[in-house]
Amino acid sequence: MIPPLPRPIADYVKANALLDVDGMLKPFSADTVVLDNGRRYEGHAELRNLLVEAAGVKAIFTPDSVRHENLQVVVEGPVYGDFKRSPIRFTYRFSLENDGIKALEITA
Repeated sequence: MIPPLPRPIADYVKANALLDVDGMLKPFSADTVVLDNGRRYEGHAELRNLLVEAAGVKAIFTPDSVRHENLQVVVEGPVYGDFKRSPIRFTYRFSLENDGIKALEITA
C-alpha cells in the first residue's frame, strides 16, 4: 500500500481511472507546464489535447510508489491501455502550488 497522495494528485489519478478528461484537467493550474517524454504542453488547452489522446487509448496510470524529492512529489507505476508495449512503467514528477498541480514531468 502506498502512502496517501496529495489531494490534487489523488484527484487526477481518480479521474484518470475513469478516463474523465475534465476531471483530469481540473487539478492543474491554468498556467501549468507538462513535459511528457520530451514534448511540452503549456496551459489547459494544450494539456487537454494530451489528455484526450491518452483517454483515446484508454491509458490508465496505476501508482504503486510515491516519494518526496527536491520539492516534488514523485509517483511511479504502470500505465495500462490500448497501445503497444502496454503496460509501460512511468515516473510522474509533480510540482504543487496553491492546492493545484503547477507542473508535471512524465518519463518512461
